[in-house]
Amino acid sequence: MPRLYHVQHPILLDRITRLRDRSTDQRLFIHFLEEAAFILAVEATRDLALRPIPVITPLEEAEGAVLAEPVALVPILRAGLGMLRPFRTLLPHATVSFVGAFRNEETLQPSVYLDRITGITPETCVLLLDPMLATGGTARAVFTLLRERGATRLRLACCVASPEGIRSVQEAHPDVVIYTGAVDRGLDQQGFILPGLGDAGDRQFGSRADLS
Repeated sequence: MPRLYHVQHPILLDRITRLRDRSTDQRLFIHFLEEAAFILAVEATRDLALRPIPVITPLEEAEGAVLAEPVALVPILRAGLGMLRPFRTLLPHATVSFVGAFRNEETLQPSVYLDRITGITPETCVLLLDPMLATGGTARAVFTLLRERGATRLRLACCVASPEGIRSVQEAHPDVVIYTGAVDRGLDQQGFILPGLGDAGDRQFGSRADLS
């Protein structure tokens, strides 16, 4: 199974372009992020296992199928919250765990400040949600936490990724499958993706200055 899926869907490309636009206001940014995440959710669950069941239609009995494996959604706070609703729309029975993490702006190293990981088993398909995969440090740290709780089937869904971030995650966790809508040029000296779309958390919830 490939470990990197660059999802090239025309609607996803349209939404990511709108997310990149600096003139997109907060309300529209949230809207476009949810639409982009919905497409990523479809792609990231394409190979989930099914079990057959009979179903009675208005006309006759037919053979159907339902999802046959547990799924857990893990948005990274705070930016990952914007991807949660579309994933839950498709996976209403999935468990949801939360991890809060931030990146030190000087060292670029991640720090986890909230750990609410529950209900993870080796059989669970775990989907980590974060709009941006920049340096990869935060994703690496969270995947390590998830492994400590028993996770073995790990996936990451992001709108935009850098080559450095992809390489960082794959080196630390070679079995993780990454689904992204764009692979950008690289990182600047502050660890931001270029051309990127800015700080996805700030653009959803307000700037750090606004929140202080």
